[in-house]
Amino acid sequence: MTLVLPPTSVIRVSRADFDPARFAEVDRMNRDTGTYLIPAINRLSGLAAYFAGASPTGSMVHVSLWESDAHAQQLDSLKEMVVNARRDAETVGVGFTPIVNYPVAWHI
Repeated sequence: MTLVLPPTSVIRVSRADFDPARFAEVDRMNRDTGTYLIPAINRLSGLAAYFAGASPTGSMVHVSLWESDAHAQQLDSLKEMVVNARRDAETVGVGFTPIVNYPVAWHI
């Protein structure tokens, strides 16, 4: 599969940490929030791919690929993300680090 990206593409990385003893709760929350995040994110323009995962070592990541920084920034005001998912994550002890959008330098 050949991935064709515009030169303005960005990778959005959202990281979080939690107590590894709470992995089962965090993993369940991460999967459950997908039920409302997936349809909401799919409605946004400019999305190329989105991945979410949690590690038993105590970290969680959401990584997405967007056509531009402006497209990626749509997540900053998506209610399902900034209100609902944040609330659900904080309820199980997840603490967030600042989100970073990286311009794509190269890809395979």
